Amino acid sequence: MPENNLAQSRAGRRQPHRSKLLAALLASVLGVFGAHWWYLGRRHAWLPALFSICMLAWAQTFDSWWDNPAFLALIIPILDGFIEALVFALKPDEWFDGRYNPGSGRKNETGWGPVLVAILTTFLGGTVFVFWIAMIVVHVYTAMGWLDGLAI
Repeated sequence: MPENNLAQSRAGRRQPHRSKLLAALLASVLGVFGAHWWYLGRRHAWLPALFSICMLAWAQTFDSWWDNPAFLALIIPILDGFIEALVFALKPDEWFDGRYNPGSGRKNETGWGPVLVAILTTFLGGTVFVFWIAMIVVHVYTAMGWLDGLAI
């Protein structure tokens, strides 16, 4: 009985309307902290934020905060943000509304905004990903001693 009352009270309330453009932009820029998860009301939105904060705090304990496994592990939530930004930006408005705005009563009509966010995400994501891969390779080669004796 209590579950039925809860379902009826949810059905009577209007769900908040979420913007596809804002979700894509948050995923692209602040995806490392899961900002788009918070905005979309996903369960366990605190997990990516906690992971990123822990990795950044742990990275501060090393001599060089940018050249250690804790900082390099941040590529996981960063890539998640870039991939989800592209998904949000390039999927049709009907897909986004069906998934994230089922009870809002409004529809997204985005136009060119998500396309521009997808272009920004592609350039930003590609640059960050190539840079991160290079940092990981140099870190591994240095840690294994493969670069010993070479002038860099």
